[in-house]
Amino acid sequence: MRSLPLPLTLTARLLPVAVLACAGWAWSTGPMSDSGDAEHKAAAPRSSAPHDPSRSVAAKTFAKPPAPCATVTGATVTALVPGAKAAGKELAATDESVRRGCSWSALKEYDYRWLDVSFEVKESDALAKEAFVSGGDAEGTAQDLGDQARLTTDLTTKDKQQTREAVVTARVGNALVTVTYNGSDFESKGAPSAGTVTKGALRAAGDAVTALQAAAKDASRPS
Repeated sequence: MRSLPLPLTLTARLLPVAVLACAGWAWSTGPMSDSGDAEHKAAAPRSSAPHDPSRSVAAKTFAKPPAPCATVTGATVTALVPGAKAAGKELAATDESVRRGCSWSALKEYDYRWLDVSFEVKESDALAKEAFVSGGDAEGTAQDLGDQARLTTDLTTKDKQQTREAVVTARVGNALVTVTYNGSDFESKGAPSAGTVTKGALRAAGDAVTALQAAAKDASRPS
């Protein structure tokens, strides 16, 4: 049986990953930024025709983000983040009618895993599409995942400790869904394979998009 390292050593190894995980939740960058939220509106000429709200106000597919911690299934959390509580931890947001997110993290023996999912609702599909496009280049696309989706992966090394991360960003109508999944092995100082983090991120993103679409259908049903 392997002996566990001293708590001080483990803390030192965890520190760079914790910093990276927190940095992964940067609302000020990528598709979660506030850029593009302000839409220039020209004054419409007056008309004597009867007022028709359906013509003057564009319908929004999603009025607000869903409860984020309920969008990833317990089975997915168990598979991707062994030892984490299925309930997750909701991340603080300045305006929950626009952005909400949830994270799961756990250290099992020497393996550390972090997963987070976030949602942002824009005022229109056009603004969401603009934010998606400005979010950066993709290494690959994810089929059957919303209207648009991209995947990026990254391997970083700090203090000889590797961390591998996969990020999936999907657009569904006027909503943006971002899933981040990363991990490290503190015994070998290596990281999970690219295939492991990629499949995990895509699985969680599939859960999140499905839950988002289901929440919109429930909201549209007459009470």
